[in-house]
Amino acid sequence: MELLMEIDIRITGSQFVAGHTKDVCMIEFGGTATGPYFNGEVIGTGVDTQKIEKTKEMLLSARYMLEGKDSDGNDCRIFVENNGSNFDNCKPTVYTNSPLLADWETSDLSAKVIPQEGGVKIQVYK
Repeated sequence: MELLMEIDIRITGSQFVAGHTKDVCMIEFGGTATGPYFNGEVIGTGVDTQKIEKTKEMLLSARYMLEGKDSDGNDCRIFVENNGSNFDNCKPTVYTNSPLLADWETSDLSAKVIPQEGGVKIQVYK
């Protein structure tokens, strides 16, 4: 596997509702991305929506947009949607306007989520 980028996520807030059948937590975040092909920042506010069953099973879905430069020096944006059932089981999907990174849209990507103080580190692999 090849490391495409590492995203340092910093939590900025959260909202929670304890439902009758599920609890839902929406975690707001910002962050920076670094790697051999892209460097940039989360624009706006990213959100990780966690749906937690009363059995404690979880569904995670983080969505955010990055803005920066690809390794050719071109300005670009990347949209990321990372879905999974836990930190060890996350599958990112990306869309980008960078011609250099276009194959990321159709590649089989995986992610490793590493908890850290104040957020998480996400490593995206191809």
